[in-house]
Amino acid sequence: MTTTPTSTTPDWQQWQTSWDRQQEWYMPDREERFRVMTDAVEAVAGRTPLVLDLACGTGSISDRVLRALPGARTVCVDIDPALLTIARGHFAGDDRVAFTEADLTDPDWTARLPHTTFDAVVTATALHWLDTEPLRRLYGTLAGVLREGGVFLNADHMYDESAPRLNAAMNALLTERQERQRAEGALDWADWWGRVADDPALAEPAARRFALLGDPREPRPAGAKPDRPTAVQWHLDTLREQGFTEARQIWCSAADALVAGLR
Repeated sequence: MTTTPTSTTPDWQQWQTSWDRQQEWYMPDREERFRVMTDAVEAVAGRTPLVLDLACGTGSISDRVLRALPGARTVCVDIDPALLTIARGHFAGDDRVAFTEADLTDPDWTARLPHTTFDAVVTATALHWLDTEPLRRLYGTLAGVLREGGVFLNADHMYDESAPRLNAAMNALLTERQERQRAEGALDWADWWGRVADDPALAEPAARRFALLGDPREPRPAGAKPDRPTAVQWHLDTLREQGFTEARQIWCSAADALVAGLR
């Protein structure tokens, strides 16, 4: 029997949906890259894979994987207590999903996982927060947790720098559409986190998130530009260098790409 959420029972599906809409404001083709990612998991690992959802957020990728592949199992890993609270609520009662709270920059983070090897590792719009050397090390770690023949899939802000004028034109169009949608009430990153902080059920994990990772409602302090790789080719070269036998781009938009590494 379906229960109706009350004031003390958050509507986790509503929070999941609001997260998706906020992310789609930045990436209108987000669902398409998830479809390609899920197809790649099925193509390489079959219909019953064990999947590591890396920096899972609210569990958006696991949600798509499990809808497309009901026999799959996922392990969702993140450091953000607020997003993990939403993910746990969304997947409550689904024994196909397990959760691990871990910092991917911790050299021993894999010791927290409930499994030692996986058929696939997936992640989206997350690893761009890592500087070059921590990301390089993480790619090597991921090669170690994938079974032979397993696949790693990373969809993130990566650019083909060979066509700067075309990139600029496409980005200008996206900015124009975002401004129009904002005027129509679309939420951006800071607005969405403001609503999280105002929800009594999420206020405490949000406060922990802000203390740990910063408050998204506050402007970022000025400083030196982070050393973070943005070129698709860097990711492909580094995956091969860190133990993947094959690596290629399998999808792209104007400002994002999906790269795949085969163990």
